[in-house]
Amino acid sequence: MDSGIGLLPAAAAVRRLRPDADLVLSSDPDGMPWGPRTPEDLTERALVVARAAAARRPDALIVACNTASVHALPALRAELEPGLPVIGTVPAIKPASAAGGPVAIWATPATTGSPYQRGLIEDFAHGVDVTEVPCPGLADAVQQADEEAVARAVAAAAALTPAGLRALVLGCTHYELVAERIRAAVAPSGDGPEPVFHGSADAVAAQALRRSGIPAAPDAEPTGRITVLTSGRESVLPPAALAYAEGRLLRTAAPAV
Repeated sequence: MDSGIGLLPAAAAVRRLRPDADLVLSSDPDGMPWGPRTPEDLTERALVVARAAAARRPDALIVACNTASVHALPALRAELEPGLPVIGTVPAIKPASAAGGPVAIWATPATTGSPYQRGLIEDFAHGVDVTEVPCPGLADAVQQADEEAVARAVAAAAALTPAGLRALVLGCTHYELVAERIRAAVAPSGDGPEPVFHGSADAVAAQALRRSGIPAAPDAEPTGRITVLTSGRESVLPPAALAYAEGRLLRTAAPAV
């Protein structure tokens, strides 16, 4: 679940680990964007989206949204667990900092500098040089698959990103859809090594399988079906989703009957 197509990277990661798994993709285009909402309002929207997914009786629910994980995860878990494992999405600051700095964290303006993100830095990046980079407009541009707007937002964030990075954390699930464009924008001009990118999709997909007791089986037959819910209504993948490799991968799954 997510406000929009930021759920695609995690869903595609599950698809790669279990091609035979049925997937429910639950988003909230009627309530987008979630970022500017109050925590209370965002939690209500997230609960509606989660309930729509939970009604399909899944084995696990991935909250594929950093903002919803910050504000709504306790309420989602209180309502749905232990019957339904709920897996949140946390920026990968811990693994990114393990090898030392400097590290940059690209995130939405609402997340950048927030007590939540500062707490993660304090907990997991002791003594590491960390730069928080706000990326205004990038998630919205990705959501609309607006190439020009993506390019402008990436260029603006790259200009705020210091050179010589050891690692770059993608602190918004939407950003993983344009990771290669971000990689090109922050690539060193000389012969220095490129920063290692740290997203969340693979980790939360693996955790969802672990929490639900389902072993990974990447060689399984690709028989999994897909259900798309938009603000609780049955739908199809939006056209913007097909602009990204993750959306095209999921399109190969047959619609659920």
